Amino acid sequence: MVLFFSSRRLVATILLSLIFAFPLRLSASTHTVSKGESLYLIAQWYQCPLETLKAANGLSNDLIYPGQKLIIPEKDKITENKITYYVQPNDTLYAIGLRYGVSYQSILKANNLASTTIYPGQILNIPIGENIFLPLASRGLLKVNGFPLSRSDFDLLARLVTAEADSESYETKVAVAAVVLNRLGSPLFPKSIPAVINHIDEVGAYQFTPVLNGWINQPANDEARKAVLDALNGHDPTNGALYFFESWVTNPFLRSRPVSKIMDSFTFAF
Repeated sequence: MVLFFSSRRLVATILLSLIFAFPLRLSASTHTVSKGESLYLIAQWYQCPLETLKAANGLSNDLIYPGQKLIIPEKDKITENKITYYVQPNDTLYAIGLRYGVSYQSILKANNLASTTIYPGQILNIPIGENIFLPLASRGLLKVNGFPLSRSDFDLLARLVTAEADSESYETKVAVAAVVLNRLGSPLFPKSIPAVINHIDEVGAYQFTPVLNGWINQPANDEARKAVLDALNGHDPTNGALYFFESWVTNPFLRSRPVSKIMDSFTFAF
């Protein structure tokens, strides 16, 4: 929890905003074509590249008909041991591997590919393991909001996500990680992940409860690591929030902040 509070979590979950946090168009797996719809407009509606939509449905052209059911592939859908990814223009297996911290050979094997040739719209399974991390970060080359990110920074942030949001949804885990990254870009907060997470303000209050109670020292779990990676890749469900807190909290400062979104038991605010 961000700011001032030593209790970690009440057993209370606020669900009424989930409709807004997870729009129907992003979670659909099939779409029934209506009269007047085009493949291009359907691709735009689901934020799915046209070539990906065609590839997922075995289409060689843009012709569709009313009543036709189309499969809508889910971008970066994370399951137990893999991420579903659809290839973008100019992608290479090597570049995709760098993004997700796996070798291109592993991607070849996971998809039964005989060569490294890929095409826009192609759907790939990206294998994910315990040691998920971007290789560039381990060499100090990865930057977030202009500031370097190390392997230990990644682990610290994943441990915070585990401690803060272990019982929350995956999307909320990503949101918690995003808040820390957003603080790096704000003049109101320190300029490194360890400094942001361990920050104690001018009145002596810890910014994150797990730092105060020691839960930050517990190992990160796999889903938290994946959530951090997703946040590092630019996914921010909060749209730039700098604070989060359990929604039952009545602290005047937190309650005065403009609300970005309510997700599970947390309120995210600017």
